[in-house]
Amino acid sequence: MHIESQFYTYGEQEADRLLLHDGTSFGPVTLAYETYGKLNATQSNAILLFHALSGSQHAAGHNPTVEGVGERWTEECKTGWWQDFIGSGKMLDTDQYFIICCNYFGGCYGTTGPSSTNPATGNPYGGDFPQLHFSDVVDAQLPLFDHLQIKKFHAVIGSSLGGMMALNFSTRYPERTERIISIACGLRAPTLTKVHNLEQILAIENDPNFCNGHYYNGPMPLRGLALARMISHKTFVSLADMEARMSNRCEQEKDEFSWYKIRTPLESYILHQGRKFVQRFDTNTYLNLIAGWSNFDLALDTQATSDDSIFEACQHQKHLVFSIDSDCCFYPEEQQELVRSLKACQVDTTYITVSSEKGHDSFLLEPNLYHTFIKEHLAS
Repeated sequence: MHIESQFYTYGEQEADRLLLHDGTSFGPVTLAYETYGKLNATQSNAILLFHALSGSQHAAGHNPTVEGVGERWTEECKTGWWQDFIGSGKMLDTDQYFIICCNYFGGCYGTTGPSSTNPATGNPYGGDFPQLHFSDVVDAQLPLFDHLQIKKFHAVIGSSLGGMMALNFSTRYPERTERIISIACGLRAPTLTKVHNLEQILAIENDPNFCNGHYYNGPMPLRGLALARMISHKTFVSLADMEARMSNRCEQEKDEFSWYKIRTPLESYILHQGRKFVQRFDTNTYLNLIAGWSNFDLALDTQATSDDSIFEACQHQKHLVFSIDSDCCFYPEEQQELVRSLKACQVDTTYITVSSEKGHDSFLLEPNLYHTFIKEHLAS
């Protein structure tokens, strides 16, 4: 299935600019997005999909290139990240539903972000790009939905960081959907995640090439981003799966260490993950998203007085919540807390724990574990 990203631009006039959480406005905004399936005459079969931290708008099919992205659109990006979940007869059936996925505001795959040109200066925004709140990311997509005349989604789906976006959307705009599917996320960033994210932020900020985010006309802060990705990768993949993935070789690039010598395939594997990632992602985008992740708190987003009142406006909704038993990024306790909050507001909630050896990344790799439950939820 050949797919091309589409683009929608708004905010060129002052009155149409994006209002950010801090009261300032931003524009223009270009959104890169993809759609799968056909929107019906009543616009009632649309499903909104939020991608994970390092994902993109390209969720299914083959997309060989995205305008303006250049070499960052590597081979890894060209196959949709939910390829086995979306399509004719699949879990998200394109014969029945119209699925839409946007690259996030602040992203680096065609949507306006730090690497985009600031029309006021002619240079990339860099470190001058707004520090994002997840509400900004969600709100940035609303003009596109209005443009497509989608007033209400059949369902909203998100995994990991995308799950937090889905919860933000469904609580702040509860009238715009009735079915929510959240996988491996929670009400707020867990304590351990905040620690890991701070480590990643320091890794990037301490790279001498970072230059407060203004690095586009010089050497890139690749070492900082590579180290940040290595820190996060160990939370996305279970130890068992990490051992299964690594080869028997020990590979070390000459400039990575001055004293230490790589001695094990595990060390070689984790270094490779960092090297590979910097080829396809922008450092400022990564920094902005993990900072937003650390500051995510659904109770604050909804101005709820407690976790028990977060979903007061969502009693018409049906939520499907997934835990992954081997997840060490969002432990199952985080989803249990989410379920308690939903039930405190008498929201119809189904809670499923999937058994996997692949850790947090199970939601990308094992459609068979989710297929039946998601199909049933969408049909409910």
